[in-house]
Amino acid sequence: MTRIIGHRGARNLWPENSLTGFRNLLELPVEGVEFDIHLTKAGELLVIHDPTLDRTTEGSGPVENLAAEARRSLRLKDSQDGIPDLDSVLALFADSDMELHIELKDSAEGRPYPGLAARVLEAVGRHGLQDRSILTSFTPDVLAEIRRLSPTTQTLNSFHTPTAEAEGLEPALHTRNAVADLIAVEKSLLDKHWASIVALVPLDRLGVWVPNTEADLRYWLNRGLRQITTDDPVLALATRNSPAA
Repeated sequence: MTRIIGHRGARNLWPENSLTGFRNLLELPVEGVEFDIHLTKAGELLVIHDPTLDRTTEGSGPVENLAAEARRSLRLKDSQDGIPDLDSVLALFADSDMELHIELKDSAEGRPYPGLAARVLEAVGRHGLQDRSILTSFTPDVLAEIRRLSPTTQTLNSFHTPTAEAEGLEPALHTRNAVADLIAVEKSLLDKHWASIVALVPLDRLGVWVPNTEADLRYWLNRGLRQITTDDPVLALATRNSPAA
């Protein structure tokens, strides 16, 4: 059965990367949750997708410049939620059986945060979630660092068209196969190059992001993939459970 992963805590249903969204996702029979991590200069590991605050919060500017006190009073747009830290999210999922797909993001300048991998691994270990955590990144060097620090931690590479065009599809996948247990491919790229990709990445190591319509979900649920990462896990569950799927 193809696993359903709630993207950014199911951002089409609840505020993106919010504790409200994560709590609601816990009530669904999905197999996993995906969320994103940035590191601030104040030393906080924050669960937010963008490297800047502007799109999803009432603030502005780079996430890494956010002071701890300011973070505690800042709210997500159209929500009473604030930006959660990693410990809060890990504690929330500690008693579940969900996979945790934890994406290590880059700064607003497009550089990996020094020490982020070690900090995330420490937090995951402290909460006893090593076996259910999959650390993800677009960047092979980040995944290689995770492997070096913790060879038993599962890794996932997110793969999309800009990477395939810049490096070539097959060379890029060979590079990522060397450092990632799983490969998750953006849906249009996976559809266009299905035969080439599945020749290099077995279906039990392959995922797709982010199908969100019933037609798209049905299409990808019938391809035998390990997982789909979706913004609407409620619709994904209904589609997976329907007889035609």
